[in-house]
Amino acid sequence: MTRMKGPGIVLAQFAGDGAPFNDLASIARWAACREHPRGQINDDPPHFARQMFDYLDFIDIYHARICAFHVKDAEFNATGRQGVYSGVQPWLKRAGRFRSFGDRQVDFAAVFSKLAEYGYDSWAGPEWECALKDAEQGASEGAPFITHHIIAVTDKAFDDCAAGVTDDAAKRRLWGITS
Repeated sequence: MTRMKGPGIVLAQFAGDGAPFNDLASIARWAACREHPRGQINDDPPHFARQMFDYLDFIDIYHARICAFHVKDAEFNATGRQGVYSGVQPWLKRAGRFRSFGDRQVDFAAVFSKLAEYGYDSWAGPEWECALKDAEQGASEGAPFITHHIIAVTDKAFDDCAAGVTDDAAKRRLWGITS
């Protein structure tokens, strides 16, 4: 049985002046980083949502190459003045902007289900890039959000119980049929 790992953490977003987060070598030792195989994908659904891509279809197509998964949300609110390419606006005024986990338009139940369906067993890491919510609030909500969405994949079918009884008399007894 495979199961997604998580929640992970994007260390660069929390780098600071104190050890071990004050230089890359210390962070790498702390996290025991190793080089991932080439040609792998970090799945980041909100980037697709902001560009009007189908992030669920992307998982169907490229699931074998997905080795990491960033969890954050996004929204796309086009206006008569801006659409996908509204990058010159401040983040609060962009049509497409990142949001905190579960606050907007990414269907996380579907994303986690797709990844579970394909046996994804690597990390789901919160990536806080919200245009509105405070980082500390977002971080405190991230781990429980991911934990809630991780699916423990079953190793049996829901109807396996029906396959075990083949004796007609045993079936009648089981169902309480006396004649």
